[in-house]
Amino acid sequence: MKKLEEILKKLKEGGFMSLSLKEKKAVIREESRLYKKTTKKEKEKILDEFVKLTGYSRCYASYVLRTYGKKVIVELENGKRNVFVGDDLYSERGLKIRKRKRERIYGEEVFNALVYLWKMSDYLCGKRLSVYVKEIIPVLERFNEFPFNEEVKEKLISISPATIDRLLKNEKNKFKLKGKTLTKPGTLLKHSIPIRTFSEWNEEEPGFVEADLVGHDGGNLRGEFLYSLDVTDVHTGWTETRAIKNKAQVWTFNALKEIRREFPFPIKGIDSDNGSEFINAHLLNYCEKEHITFTRARPYRKNDNCFVEQKNYSVVRRAVGYVRYDTDGELKIMDKLYSVLRLYTNFFLPSMKLREKTRIGSKVMKKYDKPKTPYERILESEKVSEEVKEKLRRTYETLNPLLLKRQIDKITQELSRAYDKKMKERAKKTQKTDVKLPNDFPLSQNNFVYNLNEATK
Repeated sequence: MKKLEEILKKLKEGGFMSLSLKEKKAVIREESRLYKKTTKKEKEKILDEFVKLTGYSRCYASYVLRTYGKKVIVELENGKRNVFVGDDLYSERGLKIRKRKRERIYGEEVFNALVYLWKMSDYLCGKRLSVYVKEIIPVLERFNEFPFNEEVKEKLISISPATIDRLLKNEKNKFKLKGKTLTKPGTLLKHSIPIRTFSEWNEEEPGFVEADLVGHDGGNLRGEFLYSLDVTDVHTGWTETRAIKNKAQVWTFNALKEIRREFPFPIKGIDSDNGSEFINAHLLNYCEKEHITFTRARPYRKNDNCFVEQKNYSVVRRAVGYVRYDTDGELKIMDKLYSVLRLYTNFFLPSMKLREKTRIGSKVMKKYDKPKTPYERILESEKVSEEVKEKLRRTYETLNPLLLKRQIDKITQELSRAYDKKMKERAKKTQKTDVKLPNDFPLSQNNFVYNLNEATK
């Protein structure tokens, strides 16, 4: 009864928009006891209140209150069946509610195939993985890299995102970080404070990009260390990355020019933060000469560059982690890694874009578009020429995603060995023998967790 009074009080005060299923059951349990004992006039009042509270139709509401805790006989075509309404009947007799047994559709083979593709996709969420599976299976079959039968294939193609998340729940729990927070992309904000504008920012047209630097300091800001220049197209999500020696203007500028040459379509606008590596005369003069829109975000507002901030996490950090890189050897290996990673990320990994955000009371409802790869978004764009699209199609036909994944793993292992060797040499120089080294460095969640833990020490 106390539970019911609390729910009624909370509802009147506007504490929530509607009752949850658990709260509805609590209301039904309390109201049904009163409903069965009272007179007809009092039943009308209870029913009015109950309908208003639950949103049930009056007919169904009276049926629920009358039959709660009773055995009801339901007539079916093939005979009669006993149905128990409510949980009072079971709790009073000390019986356990028997769950209906259903034949399992997705067995062990489907689960193993799903885990195989999930790891290959760099651990995508259910909504993105569902699209990835449908896209990647025909490609793997073309290169004879899909080691499962036709039945498993059909089930993988038909599986829903919710079922994927449910099947992979235990696998995901193995990689959960406790007590750590990771960089997450923020909410979408409009770009502001233009430096010089030749055309308006148009987020629905390919060519307007966000640029940012990711520091590989490993938690130690002393001395020089490597950076990754990350450039992301706002409309398509196409991402190019380069490793640079430090954040000096000359290295950033040269890397930006290289990235511009690699982009499949012309860059029409660049938006950056307020760092001196971007806000300088060299880059400003270059953009004026090439007629590129150059804007900067507001100071201390990372969410203004939300698209590239997301890629800093999903592309750079997930590939190379959080440890410190500061040698020329590591620089060469990282550039080699990014040259392969760009193909895998842009052609095979789907992403979702926020389309609508609505506030209802205290809740914020977000709607996203269907997950698509940057390659697919370019093919759908009317602003990109057919010549560029045809060139991308020819490139796509030659790419084997599993081979690219193996190359990525191989290069990350090479980067791991270079890092281990460097740390051992430095340990000898400083006469430290307790340097902890990672057991495994491939592109995996174990390595990601290790790197994050090392960086936060």
